Amino acid sequence: MRILIAPDKFKGCLPAGEVAKEIAAGVRQVLPSAEIDLMPIADGGDGTAEVICNALGGSWVTCRAHDPIGRQIECRYALVSDRKLAIIEMSEVAGMRRLTEDELDPLRATTFGVGQLILDAARRGAHTVIVGLGGSATNDGGFGLARAFGFRFFDGEGMQVRISINKLRTLKQIDSPRNVTLPRVIAAADVHNPLYGRRGATRVFGPQKGATTMELLLLEKCLKRLGKVASRQIRRVSPKTAGAGAAGGLGFGLMVFAGATLRPGFELVAEMIGLESRIEKADVVVTGEGRLDQQTSDGKAPAGVLQLGRRHQKRVFAIVGESEGDAAEAFDGVWQLLAEGSDRAHSIGMARELLRKTAGEMAKRWQSARG
Repeated sequence: MRILIAPDKFKGCLPAGEVAKEIAAGVRQVLPSAEIDLMPIADGGDGTAEVICNALGGSWVTCRAHDPIGRQIECRYALVSDRKLAIIEMSEVAGMRRLTEDELDPLRATTFGVGQLILDAARRGAHTVIVGLGGSATNDGGFGLARAFGFRFFDGEGMQVRISINKLRTLKQIDSPRNVTLPRVIAAADVHNPLYGRRGATRVFGPQKGATTMELLLLEKCLKRLGKVASRQIRRVSPKTAGAGAAGGLGFGLMVFAGATLRPGFELVAEMIGLESRIEKADVVVTGEGRLDQQTSDGKAPAGVLQLGRRHQKRVFAIVGESEGDAAEAFDGVWQLLAEGSDRAHSIGMARELLRKTAGEMAKRWQSARG
């Protein structure tokens, strides 16, 4: 029996590689002779750089950059030197994980540090930079990123807008930098949201970044103005593009200010690591993530694994932290770590043991089904 184990991370608990190892350990206890292939996956969110880096034999480099509220921090990204490829996660420098709950402030947080990482990668010889767009603390539409590249923004009174995102609501002019050469940029989005509107960056994701009702209205005006002016003066990009609203509008910002190609994160990662060919060779595929819900079918990694599995007529199972709604119905079987009524914090602390135990129970079910 050939088993491919291809999970995403369990967010806030274990990275995808560790999840895969624990599932494999549980399966081996029941099926010691099985051929097990481990292939951790990602969808453009946290963990994307690690998955691609490990698959392609890259290494990690560190540099100094600004966090969402302007502090100098040390951060890292992956570099695959022989391919002249860098993989950056915007959350590494501009993510919610860089701030405490009290520091969350989408009117202040910017993507300036993301631009710094792209420039650093170019200085190290990267010809292509992949930017994973998940986990942002920002809602600036790439305003900070553009400033790092040297773009200058001016309001209706001719005053330069340097930091205050709320002043973008009166944006009138954007001046492009001279003598700046950017690498080819590919933005990996894990959501399909447009820049603004009912399903846009601000209304959907702004509240979880700390925005109040009044701030949501202001931020929406800022993104609308930025979208209009930037697409007219810099590069024509539709704010309605699926994924433009990813990472607080950074998807749009990368397309406009860096000429980026925007791609679904899972599709890009799967292509980079050769996932489909590994699925084709397997008899059974196991995927998973921390939470299986409606968002899973909106471009998340397990849904992508399921789709590829069905393309090659494979059985696809999932092990998840918890499951909600009818998302589980599409799989051949879903096993949940968080038992009804159990303590979430305790379960997270026991994640490794629970993964092994649950994987073993899944393997026993396969064993009994085979007779």
